[in-house]
Amino acid sequence: MSMEYLHTMVRVSDLAASLDFYCGKLGLQEVGRFDNAAGRFTLVFLAAPGDADTARTRQAPLMELTYNWDTEPYGGGRNFGHLAFRVDDIYETCARLRDGGVTINRPPRDGHMAFVRSPDGISIELLQRGAALPPAEPWASMPNSGSW
Repeated sequence: MSMEYLHTMVRVSDLAASLDFYCGKLGLQEVGRFDNAAGRFTLVFLAAPGDADTARTRQAPLMELTYNWDTEPYGGGRNFGHLAFRVDDIYETCARLRDGGVTINRPPRDGHMAFVRSPDGISIELLQRGAALPPAEPWASMPNSGSW
């Protein structure tokens, strides 16, 4: 059996805030957009920088943000589980997110893994590429904040 991962869809309640988080702070790149006036929704397709060229040609691997034009509350972000991204330097990534106003819910105390949340409460796991980095402050002694 052959299988290919295509995308993960996440409903968002504020497209501008979500794009600021996923693109402006997390570093994903917008690779496509589709507005459907009849269906009253917008789809925005995002890719990690290292996947952007592949995502444009194969339409994978992608993250699809679905913004419904008519307001509707979305709950259960925790029930979704999480999205995971591999990063080159977990400390630099967490510092950039923190400096952008993002709460680091599970700091990278082990130099390997951290968790943050999107504006809609989606849990995002960040994993260090390769071996874990040596423990370093302020992360090594930083407590958890909230849930992830």
